[in-house]
Amino acid sequence: MASTRLSTEPAAVTSKKVWTTLITNTAYLTGLLTLDYSLKKHNTKYPLVALYTDTFPPDGHKALDERGIPKQHVKYLLPSVQKDFTNDPRFYDCWSKLTPFSLEEYDRVVQLDSDMLVLQNMDELMEMSLDPPSAAGKGDRVFAASHACVCNPLKKPHYPKDWVPENCAFTSQHADPDAAQHTGAPADFGLGMPNGGLQVVNPSAAVYNLILEQLSNPSSMDYDFADQSLLGDLFRGRWVALPYTYNALKTLRNKGVHEQIWRDGEVKNVHYILSPKPWDEQAGKCSQESHEWWWAVNRERLEKEKGEGVVDGF
Repeated sequence: MASTRLSTEPAAVTSKKVWTTLITNTAYLTGLLTLDYSLKKHNTKYPLVALYTDTFPPDGHKALDERGIPKQHVKYLLPSVQKDFTNDPRFYDCWSKLTPFSLEEYDRVVQLDSDMLVLQNMDELMEMSLDPPSAAGKGDRVFAASHACVCNPLKKPHYPKDWVPENCAFTSQHADPDAAQHTGAPADFGLGMPNGGLQVVNPSAAVYNLILEQLSNPSSMDYDFADQSLLGDLFRGRWVALPYTYNALKTLRNKGVHEQIWRDGEVKNVHYILSPKPWDEQAGKCSQESHEWWWAVNRERLEKEKGEGVVDGF
């Protein structure tokens, strides 16, 4: 089978195991820079590679280059038939988060969203067991991710009717919060949908071709949540469910959502889903405590960069 790599460019780094994050514009660039800083702060052995699309502007490139953050060009990925995501425009970019499955120049890719903050080292994700590329997407451990929260805690009217607490994998863990710190609910529980913010992947042309085939199918128009809907459907129950601690959606901490399982000291990686992002708010005046955690680390980063002569407003 011919390689389906999206880019003919060489690998951005010599490491065969990498963190990646997708960047299409500068709206999330401050988040990416702080994510990179937080990975290094907690002594990761692996580099973060910024996967940029053609829409990423020159001032963004300059900011990455000045900080020595490696980058690699990828194509913008979209289904053959476009779905209208007017209610959630963030999902237009999300299809491209499936790109890591195609990056065969690496043995292991852990894709992270740029609106994340690492609080503890999680290099073990680079070592965990997944199906080898030769399994061609037919095995039971195609990739690893944490579950999506399907409670719709903000009661968004355009969300599907089956997005209710009874169908949420995290609800099933309320009775045993100790286990929830180190074990995910079964991958096929409830709606069986992974959250696309963190994906642990062994890149494989065969798996990527399955994804592309699904993207070319008009049924992809039915996916309300872009990449994560596709992965949950295509590999139903055949992915490894990580505990919430690796992709701790900030809303889980809220009273009446999943505070039963949330423990600040156990969280390895916070995901600042939805708006506002921490950088949209003012330090000391944030709408929620977890945003202040981000600001504390962001201040550290800015101080360090200032000492190195990098002051560009990002």
